[in-house]
Parts: sequence; C-alpha cells; structure tokens
Amino acid sequence: QVQLVESGGALVQPGGSLRLSCAASGNIDSINAMAWYRQAPGKQRDWVATITSGGLTIYANSVKGRFTISRDNAKNTVYLQMHSLKPEDTAVYYCRVVAGAVYYWGQGTQVTVSS
Repeated sequence: QVQLVESGGALVQPGGSLRLSCAASGNIDSINAMAWYRQAPGKQRDWVATITSGGLTIYANSVKGRFTISRDNAKNTVYLQMHSLKPEDTAVYYCRVVAGAVYYWGQGTQVTVSS
C-alpha cells in the first residue's frame, strides 16, 4: 500500500506561479513512475505530466513550457512547479503513482486561477 498526500493548491491570479507537492508513504520502495493529473468542474480527469524512476519527464501539450515535474526520492515527494498560470488551469490536481502493478491516487488539491 502507498499513501499519497498532496498540498500546495491555492487561489492565484492569472500569470502567477504555484508549486504543488505530493508526499508518498507506505510501500515506497515499489514506486516507479509518478504523475500529476487534473480535473476541471464537469470535465474528465486529464493527464498533466509524468516523471519516471529514472527522471525522464513528459508533459501534456497544454502545459509544456509552463509546468515542470520533479521528484525528490530522498523525501519520497513529487512536485509540480506551475508558471504562467491561466484560468483554464483551474482544476483539482491529483497525484498518481505506480507501485508494482497498482495505481494509487491522492485526495487532490484545488488550484484556482482567477483575478
């Protein structure tokens, strides 16, 4: 079992920045890829970015160049640094990890981009 706790969500103005964190605990030795997803009101949950155990990163086109995913293996934490935020980035952001062949999700953290 892996437990995930996200933090860092907030209300921010357009053009602003925010950093989300997701701390993992439990059977962390089995964690492989770590990822961020988001779900806007009334919409499906969409993939945002992934970082592999080897540090390879990939991004959705909608956030490429603005968001950066990183991980601190010593702290068992994955981050999502977000810059140049837009109103359409408003969503609940979820952390997801793959441990063995099992997917685990965090509870989500709200990001609202509004003036």
